[in-house]
Amino acid sequence: MLALAGLAALAEEYRDELAHPIAPLRIGGVRRDLDAEPLIMGVINLSRDSTYRDSVAVSPASAVRRARILHAQGAGLVDIGAESTTLRAARIGEQEQIRALVPVIEELSARGIATSVEAYSSAVVRACLAAGADVVNLTAAERAEDVYEAAAEHGAVVILCYLPGATARDVGDYALDRDPLPVLRDYFATQIEGARACGVSEIVIDPGLGFYYANLTDPARRARHQSQVLLQSFRLRPLGVPVCQALPHAFDIFEEEFRTAEAYFAVIARLGRVNVLRTHEVARVAATLRAEVALG
Repeated sequence: MLALAGLAALAEEYRDELAHPIAPLRIGGVRRDLDAEPLIMGVINLSRDSTYRDSVAVSPASAVRRARILHAQGAGLVDIGAESTTLRAARIGEQEQIRALVPVIEELSARGIATSVEAYSSAVVRACLAAGADVVNLTAAERAEDVYEAAAEHGAVVILCYLPGATARDVGDYALDRDPLPVLRDYFATQIEGARACGVSEIVIDPGLGFYYANLTDPARRARHQSQVLLQSFRLRPLGVPVCQALPHAFDIFEEEFRTAEAYFAVIARLGRVNVLRTHEVARVAATLRAEVALG
């Protein structure tokens, strides 16, 4: 349970990390101070394998319509993927992904809606950047240099996800008895250095709360672990770049009220000074952030 004494002790123990500045982020030519105003990233899945059914768009036209709604609800960035990262999801070929993604990104770019492409193939990334994507949400570590170079050519942001394996589908047992933040910090320090060596100047890091947890199958235990990583995200601030977190669903805990879960976790994320909130429930998270400002 969150308690004032525990929060105060955490803030005192890591007060230098809490106070460490992060760089502003430039997306599509717009400079954003994400400490002053966090960014909501809305999610659209063009794969029917996605487990969050309300995020699935059944066609490019459906994706454009949903993106316009998310933007109106408060999403400053719309993240679009054509292949689910879930373990049993079908693999989608590069050309099929390109055919699905490019018309959506072109339409949204023409409407002035910033987009992120969730992908790992450099061919898919290059096609989407050429179509007007502003951000690459990179979900694989293989051939990352190719993606970095493409992003650098277009001046795009790269979101670096924590991936213990080659891709987001590679899962394994997680060391539950250790503090995860030092591992995340060391991993991202190396990845940031590699991306910058390829010319990428705009970087966000994502600890990947939805990935790689093979042995975190108990819903309550998983949610507790995710909550702690959200709450302690500020400990990554010495890396100097914004932190993105995907807000958990916690279906088994929230049951029929599962659509309120991501707004609840947004509160914990903001206590942890998360800068980019990736969510399927944009309207609810946006209302939560407005309340934070109004009541702060």
